[in-house]
Amino acid sequence: MKPKVLVIDDEQAICTSLSFALENDYQVLTTTDPEKGLMIMDQSRVDIILLDLRIGSCNGLEVLQKIKQKDATVTVIIMTAYATIETSIEAIKKGAYYYIEKPINIEELSLLLLRASEFLFMSQQVETLNEELELRRNSENFLGNSKAMKQVFSMIERIKDIDSSVLITGESGSGKELVAKRIHNTGKRKNGPLEILNCAAIPEALLESELFGYEKGAFTGATQSKEGKWVAANGGTLFLDEISEMPLTLQAKLLRVIQEREVTPLGSNRKINLDVRIISAANKNIEQMITEGTFREDLYFRLNVIPIRTPPLRERMEDLPLLIDYFLKKYCREMNKEKKSLSTSARRLLLNYQYPGNVRELGNIIEYAVALSIHQEIDKDDLPHYVQEQKKTAFTCSDNNDDIIHIPLGLPMKEIEKRVIGETLRYYGNHRQKTAQILQISERSLRDKIKQYEINNI
Repeated sequence: MKPKVLVIDDEQAICTSLSFALENDYQVLTTTDPEKGLMIMDQSRVDIILLDLRIGSCNGLEVLQKIKQKDATVTVIIMTAYATIETSIEAIKKGAYYYIEKPINIEELSLLLLRASEFLFMSQQVETLNEELELRRNSENFLGNSKAMKQVFSMIERIKDIDSSVLITGESGSGKELVAKRIHNTGKRKNGPLEILNCAAIPEALLESELFGYEKGAFTGATQSKEGKWVAANGGTLFLDEISEMPLTLQAKLLRVIQEREVTPLGSNRKINLDVRIISAANKNIEQMITEGTFREDLYFRLNVIPIRTPPLRERMEDLPLLIDYFLKKYCREMNKEKKSLSTSARRLLLNYQYPGNVRELGNIIEYAVALSIHQEIDKDDLPHYVQEQKKTAFTCSDNNDDIIHIPLGLPMKEIEKRVIGETLRYYGNHRQKTAQILQISERSLRDKIKQYEINNI
């Protein structure tokens, strides 16, 4: 694809002549109005800008500043009939790539644009490599600066180099598998295998053979021996996802392997010694399942040596902007699209949505928007309908009208914030943790607001 060049000059003749001279090698856009030039930048990605130093009554250096504020990476070449050392130095300081004197020598300009294009290509390559490193460093969107996530990171750091069993609990889409991967990939077993078995995704009849392996002829259809997940994970980690879905009969066999640290493949008398760390995950309440008789208590105690809970996204909403930006970069890169941004209205909708599907749902929403949007800026209409149509009602604690907080028109924002915090605290019996969760702020922020507004409840 040809680099896109924008010419901003108040002389239409210069715009026309440059467009004609460069059209074979570049996509050329022209305008005599600096404000229109800035609007063009909003509508599409521009690689190089040829900017006149004096555009009527406008100062080209001021326009240069506005251009760089919009896109610091765009390459700007100043055109001037009044070249001095001082103005040239000032232009370079303000972010110009180079300058060229008028009248324009097309051969000189072509050489300068060629160098600028090479510089642009190298910059993009460096940026791409940096993004790849960032994506790898972030380990599959496992991000967060919230207090809840810092506690998870701290726990991972403390347990990554020991072999005790870990049970990760949390809602679907909250990142349980990512926690397991982080434990393995940062711990002493990182050079060993990480085997993942989703107990809910495999039919009960196949789950045993998948886990323990089998010898040739062990059952009808076993035409050759197969190594089970236990043996494949030797020297590393076995992650049993959705462990709560494992049948009771298989739970007993799993317990024996954990106790004995050896496995016997189906149809064999050969015992294989194991050096495997067990990490399990569940999105159900296993203690309740034990009471109901659908999960073995002795197995639960073996698996739940070190418990980790992954917080749902609604409990770490301060991480939302970070995650949104991560997914935007991720999917633009994967779909080979130009970098996209979010309009104010689209970002507001995303920040107000509750995400019952947690981080996985957020990723799906951003992927949908990046795939379907045709502009550089993703607008609210590019988001899925269920996000666009989220309720815009008054703040309600329940379905009863008595629990609605009425905010009169014209009330100052500080007074609105004070009233909402105070009424929410009162409704939840001064329970600060619950109030912070409902208002989607940290407990520290809530405490500071209570002190700032001198809110006294109960």
